[in-house]
Amino acid sequence: MKKVCCLLLSLMLLLPVLAAAESDEEELLIEEVVEGEEPVKEVTGPSEPVWDFPVALEDMDPEYIILANKHYLLDKKYAPKDLVKVPSKPDKGGISWAVKPKDGQKLRKVCSDALCEMNAAIRAAAEENGYRKLYLKSAYRSYSTQKTMYNNRLKKNHGKDDGWVSKPGASDHQTGLGCDVVPANWKDKAMNDKMMKEPECQWMADHCQEFGFIIRYPADKQEITEINTEPWHLRYVGIPVATYIMENGLCLEEFTEQLQQAIQDYLAAGGDRAKVEKFIQTPTEE
Repeated sequence: MKKVCCLLLSLMLLLPVLAAAESDEEELLIEEVVEGEEPVKEVTGPSEPVWDFPVALEDMDPEYIILANKHYLLDKKYAPKDLVKVPSKPDKGGISWAVKPKDGQKLRKVCSDALCEMNAAIRAAAEENGYRKLYLKSAYRSYSTQKTMYNNRLKKNHGKDDGWVSKPGASDHQTGLGCDVVPANWKDKAMNDKMMKEPECQWMADHCQEFGFIIRYPADKQEITEINTEPWHLRYVGIPVATYIMENGLCLEEFTEQLQQAIQDYLAAGGDRAKVEKFIQTPTEE
């Protein structure tokens, strides 16, 4: 009887070992089956086309890069909603006005802030470099104001458009992002391209992009802009766009052409139109 009990006890002790061995065999069999199978390939749809342009979409604001010229006319009702009076006291972070319109010199808030920041920077460098005081001579102009100015210019020139005053709807000033900034010795003088030699204008040409501005009408782009050289005319487009334009020697018309081509290429490759819709600009139908 004692031998039987010992035998049963031995069998009971072996059962867990046998069970574990069977389990290991099953796992090995499962692993062998899995390793022998072909890997399942994930089915994916076509990849999103890459935005192939030097400036990322998220680094541009469609409102700030809007083009206004005789081929891309602004509507007579177009007026920015965030116009503010530009602060006129340099000691308090503003910029002096050369002209004081009845309603004050106004710009879009982002442009006004950037202009004041730029003025503070040149003021900080004035003592060391001898720069003169800068003045804001002209800022936002409505469609109706531009129309009056244009007609007066035509009358003065016997009906000839001499390229100094834009047609109504074609003025960069109507965007609320364009402004004329002149050094002190040009405050009360008629502006012309000789101002380009002034050290203050040269400083603006070298540094304006740091504050989101471009020189809107460069000397070597008159055939494209169809506007005479204006070293005093700054246009706010935002720092990334301004940096690209100024570093590559472009004018806003050339940038717009490049951007519109990039948009066409992106859409032709199956890009999401919703992502670029607000950046699309088309010439005005005549």
